[in-house]
Amino acid sequence: MLSDAPYEVPPYLLTKAASLPCCPMAIAGADNEVALESAHQATKADIIDPVLVGDRETIQSLSDVIGWDITGIEIVDLKGEEAISGAAVSLAASGTVKGIMKGHVHTDALMRAVANRDSGLRTDRRISHVFHMTIPGRDKVLLITDGAVNVAPTVDTRMDIIRNAVDMAHGLGNPEPRVAVLSGTEVINPSMPSSVESAEIVERAQKGELSHCIIDGPFAFDLAVSPEAANIKGIDSPVAGRADIVVVPNIEMGNGLFKMMVYFMSGLAAGVVMGAKVPIVLTSRADPPEARFAATLIAAILTERNETQPAVK
Repeated sequence: MLSDAPYEVPPYLLTKAASLPCCPMAIAGADNEVALESAHQATKADIIDPVLVGDRETIQSLSDVIGWDITGIEIVDLKGEEAISGAAVSLAASGTVKGIMKGHVHTDALMRAVANRDSGLRTDRRISHVFHMTIPGRDKVLLITDGAVNVAPTVDTRMDIIRNAVDMAHGLGNPEPRVAVLSGTEVINPSMPSSVESAEIVERAQKGELSHCIIDGPFAFDLAVSPEAANIKGIDSPVAGRADIVVVPNIEMGNGLFKMMVYFMSGLAAGVVMGAKVPIVLTSRADPPEARFAATLIAAILTERNETQPAVK
C-alpha cells in the first residue's frame, strides 16, 4: 500500500522564491553528506547564502565528494552537537544569518540552544513546528501543527501554535486560512478531553484572541478535509471540508498523520519551526531531499516577508 509516486516540490514555492534575495542561513551540522548536499542544492538555486557550521576537515572532504566548490563560503569550525547548535543559534541571534537549517545534529540539541532563555531565539510566543504538506499533482496545501516539537500542548500553548501556523499561511499568500482544531469527534465529549479543549480554543478565538483566520472545531480529521464527509454528517461550517491548517491535540496524532501522508500518498512534508526569531528548517532524517529543499524555500520566503512586513498579531 505504500506509494511509489515521486515527490514533488510545490511549483508555487519556486515561483515565490525566484525573485527573492539569497537568505543568509546557518547549516547546523554541515559535516554530513546529506546536510551538505541540501545546502548545496539551495545555494545553487540562489535561495540561501550558507554559513557551514561543523568540522571543517569533514566539510571540505565531503564537498569534494559531492562536487561543490566551497571556496569563499564561510565555515565555522566546530565539533560536537552542543557547540555546533549553539554557534548556529548565536549567528541567528546576532543577525548574521536570517535562518537555520538543521543538519547533522539531533533535534533536541538544536532546540535546546534555540530555547535557551539567555542566548537563544525565544520570542513572546511558544516555539512550534509546522509541516507544509502537499500531494503530487494537487495544488492544495495543508499545514499540520504541531507534530514535532510540543508533545502534549495545553490550550494556551495551542493558541500560540495556531498563531505561528497562521503566520506561515499569511507569509505564503493565504490571507485568511481556515483552521480546524482536531479531536476524535465533532461532538464535545468530556471523556475525550481534546474535544473539550478544542471547543475552548474556538471560543477564545471567536472572542478575539486569534485574528485573520477562520477557526472551528472540534473536528475529526475527515470532517476537516472532506466536503463529502461534512455534508453527510450535516456539519455546517466554513472550515469543515476546507481546512488549510489542522491543529492536532498532541505530537502522536501530528506525527502519525504527516507520516501516513508521506508513505501512503507521497506527501511532501516540509517542516519549519515557527515562533523563534528566525525560521528553522527542521525535517525528519528519513525525509527525501525534496522535503528539505521545500522547507528551505519556505524559510527564505518567510524571512523576506518578516523583513518587509511584520507578522499580523
